[in-house]
Amino acid sequence: MSKPKISVVLSFYNEGAVLEELIKRLEKAFTLTDCDHELIFVNDASTDRSKEILLEKAQHDRRIKIITMSRPFGVSPCVLAGMEYSTGDAVIYMDADLQDPPELIPEMIKTWREGGCEIVNTKRRSRAGESGLKMFITAVGYAILTKVSDIGLEKEEGDFKLLSRRAVKELIRLKEIRPFTRGMVKWIGFKQQTLVYDREARFAGDTKFLAWGWRVISNFLDSALISFSDLPLKLSLFLGFLVSAGAFFYLFIIFIMKFMGIAMPGWSAIMATMLVLGGIQLLTIGVLGLYINAIFIETKRRPNFIIESTYGIEK
Repeated sequence: MSKPKISVVLSFYNEGAVLEELIKRLEKAFTLTDCDHELIFVNDASTDRSKEILLEKAQHDRRIKIITMSRPFGVSPCVLAGMEYSTGDAVIYMDADLQDPPELIPEMIKTWREGGCEIVNTKRRSRAGESGLKMFITAVGYAILTKVSDIGLEKEEGDFKLLSRRAVKELIRLKEIRPFTRGMVKWIGFKQQTLVYDREARFAGDTKFLAWGWRVISNFLDSALISFSDLPLKLSLFLGFLVSAGAFFYLFIIFIMKFMGIAMPGWSAIMATMLVLGGIQLLTIGVLGLYINAIFIETKRRPNFIIESTYGIEK
């Protein structure tokens, strides 16, 4: 392939303090390649000066394109929107906070062109600037996903990837309402390779995704865990069977004790048993509720995003 075009998709929300440095480092990275490129910034309805900064830059560089959402829709819908409007032979998508280094892009392109793969994943060897609590919660989340999902998710693989045009077409065909992008990339298959790198600390500003925040927890349950695993349902079934077996055994003991004339204890044991059974019932109903809600959301067929405006987009 001679001189391919690379589309870089960057979803962001209120990253005005980072954008100029981000563009500078992206442009420098592409000087080390022989590729044409475009930078597609997907603005998730930012409330700072991010859009104004990009418009000013785009007036002097036609390779900078802007998509602005009508309201905040989240990272994955914004990434998919950028992919739909991309025109490159391959698409790289990454966060805009400079934790994922643009300097890795030349190696990603080289791996794609020479390795005969459709997807280049990146895997974090270390993560600078993050607290011990966040690292612990993240490790637990990855451990759960790698164990329960059936698509081969790997620990510390994030949303910094290169996808060929063929892979992009398959990805945007899925049309999931609550997309979990890194899981979808694994699900579509194709030959994939992985590069290892050290993640940097945030260049400026504050993180929008606290590891213990409800936004992250909700995304983990609704998009990641439910979308790619039925293990919670199977665990609920197993737990119900186990408790039922224990209850029948307990009734058998009570019958034997009654037959032998042994006095029964007071209400405490009965109440404890009822509370345990009630708690397990509520737990299993909650798990079922998550899946039913996912079905309900999917049946509405609402679009993943609504675009307010674009700049520099040709189609």
